Amino acid sequence: MSALEYRSFADAWEERATIRTRPRRRVEDDQRLIYPLSRQPLVLSAAFQRECPELRDFVLVQSLYKFINDVVIFETEIVDRTARRIAKDRFAVRFPFACRYDAMTVVVDEDYHALVAMDFLQQTIALTGIEPIALPKEIELSRAIPAALEQVPAHLRDALELICVGIAENTLTDDVAAFARDDSVKPSVKGLMADHLLDEGRHSSFWARLTRIYWQSATQTDRQAIAEVLPVFLRQYLTSDIQQAFDFTLIAALPVDEPVRQALREEVQGMAYPINHQHPLLGNILRFFRSSSMLDSDCVQAALRDYLP
Repeated sequence: MSALEYRSFADAWEERATIRTRPRRRVEDDQRLIYPLSRQPLVLSAAFQRECPELRDFVLVQSLYKFINDVVIFETEIVDRTARRIAKDRFAVRFPFACRYDAMTVVVDEDYHALVAMDFLQQTIALTGIEPIALPKEIELSRAIPAALEQVPAHLRDALELICVGIAENTLTDDVAAFARDDSVKPSVKGLMADHLLDEGRHSSFWARLTRIYWQSATQTDRQAIAEVLPVFLRQYLTSDIQQAFDFTLIAALPVDEPVRQALREEVQGMAYPINHQHPLLGNILRFFRSSSMLDSDCVQAALRDYLP
């Protein structure tokens, strides 16, 4: 795809964007879960089931708070920054007006998602009376993107940032979809995720198309330089360090004896996924590399050899 072949999704945004079409989601006072069990394996661990199953809802509420916190950081500090610079034509990779207009709709959507998430957090605190424990100040991308950008020449940093955000947006879409399909959680939570998914499906395609436009115009030298840094980004992006640190903080907040805490910490330490082709996010990431045409390049295939099945 060339820049001239790009077609805006402005009409679809006007008709379907959640900020245009969705009501406020209100958290229900019912018996359904506030957060899926599958997304917090701590509560399914043998030690937790044996020692403190009555604390399940506290752990799930805190896990929801972290998820919301992650969304706000991702939308406002990561995606917003890149999309806004593209929209205002302050990006080293130049795009036509149709791309920049769509980028501004992404800015609007992402900031709205953050607002909705913050509203849902306050509703949950009011309903449950459970205040958040200390939440992380950063997400994996907060480290992964700067670490990758340090490894390339200055003229390639915006291009690499575009690719990193594209990877993350395409990964998030499938993550939210799995959340939205879980029938064990409250309807408001499912609705919140379904709303988010409606916009993120449009966003994931947007970032893949912009990456394709850039990649097909990039020189072989620039492609090679970017490809060599992709493993640096993936190692930081796929780490479980931040999640594990949060789980340890959560365990420390539980009203249990120290031997129980130690058993729970040992359970958490065994939950990290290996950072290789077996990681559950790799399928989504490789789909992005294919849809953006990056995986057609020999240099990208060589750089990702440890991640390819």
